[in-house]
Amino acid sequence: MKRSKAGFMGLITPALIIYTLFMLIPLVASLGLSLFEWTGYGEKTFVGFSNFVRLFTEYPYNERFWNALGNNIYFFIITMIIQNMVALLLAVLLTRGLRGSTAFRTLFFAPSTVSVVIVGYIGVLIFNPTWGGLNALLRAVGLDSWAQAWLGQESTALTAVAVANAWQYTGIPMMLFIAGINAIPEVQYEAIAVDGGNEWHKFAYITLPNLRPILFVVSTMTFVGNFSSFEIIYAMEGTLAGPNYATDTLGTFFYRTAFGARTGAPPEMGMGAAIATIMALIVGIGVVCWLRMYLKQYDE
Repeated sequence: MKRSKAGFMGLITPALIIYTLFMLIPLVASLGLSLFEWTGYGEKTFVGFSNFVRLFTEYPYNERFWNALGNNIYFFIITMIIQNMVALLLAVLLTRGLRGSTAFRTLFFAPSTVSVVIVGYIGVLIFNPTWGGLNALLRAVGLDSWAQAWLGQESTALTAVAVANAWQYTGIPMMLFIAGINAIPEVQYEAIAVDGGNEWHKFAYITLPNLRPILFVVSTMTFVGNFSSFEIIYAMEGTLAGPNYATDTLGTFFYRTAFGARTGAPPEMGMGAAIATIMALIVGIGVVCWLRMYLKQYDE
């Protein structure tokens, strides 16, 4: 027993040290910084909870915060639907013994290994209104009226970025779903086939119920990742980085406020830390609520 505890501590200690140095300590420091006014250089001025009050009551912080939060929710919903539904569909198809399924798994997973900045650049090329691949495809099939400046107008910019984000990370949930499907005993499918069940019945009554734990993990990862997203949005927002803020999320709102990037305003590190604190609270509360809902089904 003592050896097993010692071995367990030996395994988790390096990860715990790394997490403490690069995650826990910066998080605590950020919480402390949110109580100060600071431009990033010079002396700090203690203001208590003034940054939080200003964030929710003072223009333009309050307006930009609610805009960013609304955009973040929309960004999460679009990514959740496209990324995970496509991943589940691909996983089901690739576990049916199709020829070349291994190559297709590699192909669909490959974008997840590419830099977010590169994916953003590829997305900008695809959504280019003049010679981009998407508009070229639409014109080729006779849908010229659908071709538009996807990243250049407020109504479609955030959706285009969310689609690019979903495309990059579809491979991760796909591989998790594949592992889950492969772990399902074949006898369950055979039993439902004997009872006259078709492929839909197998999916609805065997595959989905067995994938419930993985669905929880995937949805949690998607939520956490999307509510802290920054790189893909910053790389693709293009001409909408100005006063419209049509693609502004909590991550980009934090960055622009803390460092004064693309706004012309001076850096506000304290306000940025306050935004980061609210982001952490949103993610933490969301994960706890989702976990309680997931565990509740096992208590009934």
